[in-house]
Amino acid sequence: MMSSLKWWQKAVFYQIYPRSFADGNGDGIGDLPGIISKLDYLEKLGIDAIWLSPHYPSPQFDCGYDIADYTAVNPEYGTLEEFKQFLNGAHQRGIRVILDLVLNHTSDQHKWFIESRSNRLSSKRSWYIWKDSRNGGPPNNWESVFGGSAWELDQNTGQYYYHYFFKEQPDLNWRNPEVKQAMFNSVRFWLKLGVDGFRLDALDTIFEDPALPDHTAQVPQAELRRVLQTTRSADERKYLQEQGAAMFQYQLNQPGVHQLMQELRAVVDEYPDRVLVGEAWINDIAYYGNGDNELHLIFNFPLMRTSRLTPTWVRANQRERLASLPSIAWPCNTLGNHDQPRIFNRFGDGQNDNALARISLALMLALRGTPFLYNGEEIGMTDMYLKEIKQFRDSKAIWYYNTAIARPGATLEEALAYTNQASRDKSRTPMQWHNNPNAGFCPPDIEPWLPVNPNYTSGINVADQLNNPDSLLAFYQRMLQLRRQTPALIAGDYIPLHQDSEDYLAFLRRSEADNQTCLVVLNMFEQRYRISFDLPYSSARVLFSSHTRDSDTDSLNTISVAPFEIYIAELR
Repeated sequence: MMSSLKWWQKAVFYQIYPRSFADGNGDGIGDLPGIISKLDYLEKLGIDAIWLSPHYPSPQFDCGYDIADYTAVNPEYGTLEEFKQFLNGAHQRGIRVILDLVLNHTSDQHKWFIESRSNRLSSKRSWYIWKDSRNGGPPNNWESVFGGSAWELDQNTGQYYYHYFFKEQPDLNWRNPEVKQAMFNSVRFWLKLGVDGFRLDALDTIFEDPALPDHTAQVPQAELRRVLQTTRSADERKYLQEQGAAMFQYQLNQPGVHQLMQELRAVVDEYPDRVLVGEAWINDIAYYGNGDNELHLIFNFPLMRTSRLTPTWVRANQRERLASLPSIAWPCNTLGNHDQPRIFNRFGDGQNDNALARISLALMLALRGTPFLYNGEEIGMTDMYLKEIKQFRDSKAIWYYNTAIARPGATLEEALAYTNQASRDKSRTPMQWHNNPNAGFCPPDIEPWLPVNPNYTSGINVADQLNNPDSLLAFYQRMLQLRRQTPALIAGDYIPLHQDSEDYLAFLRRSEADNQTCLVVLNMFEQRYRISFDLPYSSARVLFSSHTRDSDTDSLNTISVAPFEIYIAELR
């Protein structure tokens, strides 16, 4: 029953990447005043909650995921007072706000780490993971996920510190109770201000095996990533993925994470009606816990691990995912974020991208669970491929470039192509608001922090789409409104139909408590189908169609769906 659900079960979340959303002070960097100025837009769009990517002070080596202070605002983004204005403004419009919380590591510029590395007797030495060398080298053969050793030698103290990500992001030692207390106090700081929860970054990396055993993988990490991105053989990919799991078997999903999540949940539960959303790539479902004692939501990342969304792929994902969830768990679906290629590119076919983008949204809003959308998807923003290495801001991409260009015989063109493929910059370009210089993101005479995609002049901007009923933006608004007004699409069970179809996806969303059953048909191919349904209903009242239809009511004996049509009907 929809009325009994929590707000986060009914909400549609919208991720804002603050550096790229809107520049309010004219310096070429997105900020809180810019976001505040767009709250009316977000309200009209129809979203219910914002996930705000890191807004904390940071040297920006990893685009804000290297945090230098957990209880402040990055001066480039504004002040704590402006954050409060943003939070209050969102709440006044009925929009909740959750923050990114990076638990695994801090910036090497955080005062905790500066103190920790000052000397071996520092009171904060044990706040991070320091180890002596082994045989004149690192403590073991662990690698960073971004390549190279996971250990960095500190010349001043003669010990190595551990970093799962970049060396500029030293891992916290969560086995130290003082670290736990300090971080939990940071969590309480934001909850007391009124934020509605947190999205937890890379939670499966928080602990590592304290015995520090060597890993057993045979493929060097840099080569593993390169081959995984280029191979097409399923057998090859399976082998390499197994090697990847072996590469990090002692660095991921260690037993302590579950206990920590339970303790964090207890802290969050001190404040009413808050939510924890988790990002984990391996064994993710386990972080729901046993008996509603860990996370509220976990991203269904397996759904996006394909180059094309097909009925067969989606049905298999839902069958496995929903069957695996604990009885108390609530699903959570997404197809894109700041680390992934844009949906328009990733799931398009080069010819029907606009139609497939609409199907991607319909899928997110019609599947069972809480959907997460990414800013710019509503206007069809696309990946932008940069032409010079000096344009890149993603340290991961720059590392890939240096790796690629160092290969014997490598050309500049090959290195740039490889870098663009790996880069996260391509999906982080500034939001396109208008059809004027810099797309209205920042003043026309200011250079934005990352280049604006030039396709903003081709109708891929908010202003050009806002009053166009045929635009992608208008489609988003209609679909979001439909979901909000249709209890079965929020609270209903998911019941797959026609499971042998390779071209269209059909399923029911049925909520007995709300006395509503909806039929959803997503035609994912460019062919018309006449479909019959053997269901105990007499007719289907069309609630939404992406195509003009002759009637608002259909017989279940024969429903005709056009190429790439999105069809949603209430059964009677």
